[in-house]
Amino acid sequence: MQNLHQIKKDMCDIGKRIYNRQFAAANDGNITVRVGENEVLCTPTMHCKGYLVPDDISLVDMTGKQLSGRKKRSSEALLHLEIYRQREDIRSVVHCHPPHATAFAIAREPIPQCVLPEVEVFLGDVPITKYETPGGQAFADTIIPFVKKTNVIILANHGTVSYGETVEQAYWWSEILDSYCRMLLLAKQLGNISYLGQDKSKELLELKDKWGFKDPRNTAEYENCDICANDIFRDSWADAGVQQRAFTPPPAIKAAAQAAVQKAPTSGLDQEQLVKLITDEVIRQMQA
Repeated sequence: MQNLHQIKKDMCDIGKRIYNRQFAAANDGNITVRVGENEVLCTPTMHCKGYLVPDDISLVDMTGKQLSGRKKRSSEALLHLEIYRQREDIRSVVHCHPPHATAFAIAREPIPQCVLPEVEVFLGDVPITKYETPGGQAFADTIIPFVKKTNVIILANHGTVSYGETVEQAYWWSEILDSYCRMLLLAKQLGNISYLGQDKSKELLELKDKWGFKDPRNTAEYENCDICANDIFRDSWADAGVQQRAFTPPPAIKAAAQAAVQKAPTSGLDQEQLVKLITDEVIRQMQA
């Protein structure tokens, strides 16, 4: 049997961490935990997340109707409820405005891949939604194209939403993302982003699969994708106004291989020689 009071205390603790990390100014952000088939605990609207107490937490149903609680539930609860509808494995959702990740949301700049091992293992490709006015169902629907392929989403011109099996895990993904975005911005000021490359990134994906973390790049659907090139969500960029402006992307592995084949005098080459030729060209372009 679930201890609802303890879950509420855990939500308040995460609220303090969000506020202390400056991920939520004033009354920003919201936290939910699903505690039943039709019951979700929800933080209140117009209330600083750094000063929550368990009695502030309300209970809503899966339509957003408030069932109990002395304070009105968050105005953005529909976003959380849509995630629960799309992902039966999810028990908690955290929405906040971490400043470095939100900078990418405002710039609509895709998050570079194959840079930091922890990000490849815990996050993978991070999508950016198209913009909708927060609060309504149209806003909630913006996550639908992405929610089953990731556990953290950047909301265009707004912030982040992350989700997991517990409220602490749901928070982790936004904290990891914001820390990574800060590192990217600092490295950009130094003048260079160095990519890990295809082979080392594949090793990380193998570890990710071994440790039980899901990634679309480990599925048959994306077995031929360029694993460092944001291939999972690239098709959504035009609709959301996302474009690579600030960060130079890594060399496209497939394009390099195709160029090597087109340029190579392949007559008289056996299969082993051809593979070496393509590999050498890929490495050359990655180092260029």
